[in-house]
Amino acid sequence: MSRCPFLLRLAALQLIFAGILTAQEQPKPKDLPDAPAPKQDNPPQKRENAVRSTIGILQRRSIFFPDIAASPGPLRPVQKFELFAGQSVAPSRLISSALGAAVGQAENSLPGYGQGMEGYGKRFGSSLATAASHHFFGSFLLASMLHDDPRYFVTMHGGVGHRIGYSLSRLVVTRTDRGTQAANWPGLLGPLLAEILANSYLPVKEQTGGRTLQRYGIRIGFIEAGNLAKEYWPTIFRSLRFTRLVPPPEPNPGTTPPPGPAGTPPQLPTRDTKPKDD
Repeated sequence: MSRCPFLLRLAALQLIFAGILTAQEQPKPKDLPDAPAPKQDNPPQKRENAVRSTIGILQRRSIFFPDIAASPGPLRPVQKFELFAGQSVAPSRLISSALGAAVGQAENSLPGYGQGMEGYGKRFGSSLATAASHHFFGSFLLASMLHDDPRYFVTMHGGVGHRIGYSLSRLVVTRTDRGTQAANWPGLLGPLLAEILANSYLPVKEQTGGRTLQRYGIRIGFIEAGNLAKEYWPTIFRSLRFTRLVPPPEPNPGTTPPPGPAGTPPQLPTRDTKPKDD
């Protein structure tokens, strides 16, 4: 069965998400008051509070998206291994694999797995296994060998178009352990190696070169969707008031990062204490 419906749905999902974000950023019309309205906080103050709140969220290690950077310092190889392990069992990964297996079963993709609970279990298990392989190669092995930082650094500035472009650029550009920019070979080769390895347990019809490349392209598309979700995760986290469930970070003067060059994220402030989980 063709995978075109997967690609079309993925593209539609990203377009809808971008449209919602654009609508949210557009100013809403205000009715003229009959009487003088009380003085409101000036926009610069609101933006500064939002930036400080976002920084506070980013200083906490995320459970939902473990690869969102919580500090600017490089990761040691053992920390990259821990990141791979955390990504493999993160709620975002479990939810994505569960939904993907449900859609795959509804469309009878991987027909060799059959239907029913057994078929769903096989689809869910193969999705988790391939994702774990992807994170092992991308977040740990290749990132350690090439001295790249496998985390996602949220840009925190710019409009919807800029942030979508930034999330797309992270597919091919990454941050190194020295804080510079480099080609994202771990992010590009990790999913490919994972799909090649998946041929050892997927149905025979899936073990061709064409099917492998097709699955690789679909995985890259979902990685981009994940990047966009990570880009707006601090905003979503703050909007859903999850911060009330987590102690606020300790005050640290001068935490507002200076604006970085276009297309690069600002430096996150360092902390002496261990980041809190969200």
